[in-house]
Amino acid sequence: MELTEANFSENLNTKFSVSVADEQLEIELVEVKGYRSEHHEQQGMERFSIYFQGTPEFILPQGLYSMGHARMGSFEIFLVPIKSQETGIQYEAVFNYFREQEQ
Repeated sequence: MELTEANFSENLNTKFSVSVADEQLEIELVEVKGYRSEHHEQQGMERFSIYFQGTPEFILPQGLYSMGHARMGSFEIFLVPIKSQETGIQYEAVFNYFREQEQ
């Protein structure tokens, strides 16, 4: 499955597994935020951020992680911890790439 804004939006509020060493941790997708291109910016881009909520017991350092999801399958994304709160750590992944052109 492609890592698009639409595909992540369809899986909002579901759990994703993250591989860390020999362990599997779960984090929940809590927000998908799309960015519209301005007229002066490069057109044909897919731009969005996704936000995950993790537990307060374990902080994933910024880095590339292997992830898995029941519907989306396995993939790797770069996660950045952005906020610490009592309920846990929030992480962000930013996507910015050219959409494939339909032929």
